[in-house]
Amino acid sequence: MEKIASFTINHNLLKRGIYVSRQDKVGEETITTFDIRMKEPNREPVIHQGAIHTIEHLAATYLRNDKEWKDKIIYWGPMGCLTGNYLILRGDYKSKDIVELMQRTFDFVAKFEGEIPGAQAKDCGNYLLHDLPMAKLESAKYLNEVLLKITNENLIYPEN
Repeated sequence: MEKIASFTINHNLLKRGIYVSRQDKVGEETITTFDIRMKEPNREPVIHQGAIHTIEHLAATYLRNDKEWKDKIIYWGPMGCLTGNYLILRGDYKSKDIVELMQRTFDFVAKFEGEIPGAQAKDCGNYLLHDLPMAKLESAKYLNEVLLKITNENLIYPEN
């Protein structure tokens, strides 16, 4: 079988950042999938499961309520490798187009106080697997070290 596109990226060279993972046509519309890479693959510890689950709940809630972007949000969810998240948007976008949105999203998560949205047994399939302190720490680290200092190196996949 042919490798899917995301498995052709050299993960040994991949930095933390925001990358266009793929673009697909659905009818006349373009759907853009972003790789929101919070950790350098195979070079630093992955995000704890409870933390990434909490980031999923908070970021998805924030994005689906954002006045400017909510109608373009299709999906937000964690990568199986626990090094980041996928964001799928309706529309034809480049990585630089969503930097400010990701800055606001991760600032929201980093500063969040209170009850995690959807973290009740009736709302979530694994409601006990949450870690708000670690979600805030990981989000603040990504925001301060990557998103607020973003360069082309963090916006364009490395050459193999």
